[in-house]
Amino acid sequence: MSTMFTYTVYIATGKQEFAGTIDYVYLTLVGTERCSDRTLLDKSFFDRFARGSVMSFDVSVKETLGHIVLVKFEKKKLLFNDQWYCRNINVTSPSGDCFDFPCYRWIGNEKEVVLQEGMARLPQDDQTSLLKEHRRSELQSRQQLFRWKEWRPGFPMSIDANSGTDLYLDIKFDVAKTVDFDLNYLKAIENLGLNKLISLFQSSWMDIADFGKIFLNIKNPVSEYVMQNWNEDFMFGYQFLNGCNPVMISKCMNLPDKFAVTQEMVQGSLDRGLTLQKELKLLIPHVHFTIAINTAARENLICESGLFDKANSTGGTAIVEVVQKAMKTLTYKSLCFPEAMKARGVEDLPNYYYRDDGMMVWEAMKSFVSDVVKIYYGSDETVQEDKEIQAFVKDVCFGMKNCPKNCEFPDSLKTREQLVEFLTVVIFTASAQHAAVNFGQYDWFAWVPNSPSTMRKPPPTQKGQVDMKYIMESLPDRGRSCWHLGAVWALSRFQDNELFLGEYPDMYFTEQPVMEAIENFRKKLAEVTNIIKSRNKNLKVPYCYLSPDQIPNSVAI
Repeated sequence: MSTMFTYTVYIATGKQEFAGTIDYVYLTLVGTERCSDRTLLDKSFFDRFARGSVMSFDVSVKETLGHIVLVKFEKKKLLFNDQWYCRNINVTSPSGDCFDFPCYRWIGNEKEVVLQEGMARLPQDDQTSLLKEHRRSELQSRQQLFRWKEWRPGFPMSIDANSGTDLYLDIKFDVAKTVDFDLNYLKAIENLGLNKLISLFQSSWMDIADFGKIFLNIKNPVSEYVMQNWNEDFMFGYQFLNGCNPVMISKCMNLPDKFAVTQEMVQGSLDRGLTLQKELKLLIPHVHFTIAINTAARENLICESGLFDKANSTGGTAIVEVVQKAMKTLTYKSLCFPEAMKARGVEDLPNYYYRDDGMMVWEAMKSFVSDVVKIYYGSDETVQEDKEIQAFVKDVCFGMKNCPKNCEFPDSLKTREQLVEFLTVVIFTASAQHAAVNFGQYDWFAWVPNSPSTMRKPPPTQKGQVDMKYIMESLPDRGRSCWHLGAVWALSRFQDNELFLGEYPDMYFTEQPVMEAIENFRKKLAEVTNIIKSRNKNLKVPYCYLSPDQIPNSVAI
């Protein structure tokens, strides 16, 4: 009787429900010496699966397979959707060696799904024709799934999808995290008790204090402080530093011609005996579900007749002009946080917590990225020889083709340091930068007079023409104020089961050095969080938007 060799395969499913009924899936183990026969996983096997569980079965072969390098799924395609979410596959050989195959994806209607071992390899490190062919085939498949499309002239390029239903299953919102802007707005209006007021659509408020009627259900220290101090000069200036849009303030190097403010007019406000020319206003000076949320936004938020029309003066049409204008000034260096601070001349601006916290997060993030890059790239030449990373960078450059000609988005990378900076830019923009300008909207915009979403009258052309009646007729009416408040409430909410910076439950990397780098990253983030919390104890208005424990990993709202 011939000896049989037994491999034990463990399949871990996700927390998501099965979509449909699984009838047949074939699994093959691919080793460096040979492949196993196909093993049938039938309906009875999947019926025993529970959400988040691990199931095992044995694969017996007459000869050893060698080092297991690939696991292959072949799924029978039915007439209806019958997907299941696979977290990872683990294979234990007869000798006790363990091989990990991260999946973290839906096994859907694809003809074949091939998983590679979790130990990361650069393209030039694949020595066998089998692995090279697998990488080439997977890359071609991804290129067919993720294609560029110009949604509007002058906009950044977006994914080729007209709606969320067109998206590949793995990048759609899961059931627990589906974003429906209409439903979220209506829920916000209900939670805030605005149902009765929104029906009074074109009715103006009586006076500034009347806006307090939509402020009754707000229990938020920051927005309450804004309500009490919104018309003070110090609060107006403070918002440019640490409000919801702290990225516009820059150092004025020269006074504009015909500047209406004279030295004599501000003499009493200047410190240290400096002239107005020298004082100038010195004072004035971070990808999960991102594709899905951007698609949803284009589909029913910023499109023509979208929800922006209900709350903002820009609406869905004028917002196109706003984005087109912004794209004309977008450069690669403007996304490099330290470079952006230098370019705006705000390195020494006091009490600029956005800059201070952003620099700490940037440095912690860059250090983490550098640690991981050095694990896989031993030299600058290794970066240059990695055809996949070079193609990725070139593809990103194409996606930003509507930026100005001198935008300097790289189309290739020459050094490890350039790769570190590029990856840090991507991570920081999708996490920290988004957090800084998104999650403060409710804090700073809930008190409508502080930042009205629309003005119904044109600005006056002469002094002395404005009285309180004119102001109230200019500010948003009751209905639009309610939509505005519902919008900023919905957009400022963290998603259910949100993952914050440094939280990586999906283990795509299995090597110990990467695990150590992640742990070091978490320690640095914890240090930054403690520094920010300690400082905030002494502030009347705490700045929390760039505290790592409140920075989601990606743009998902």
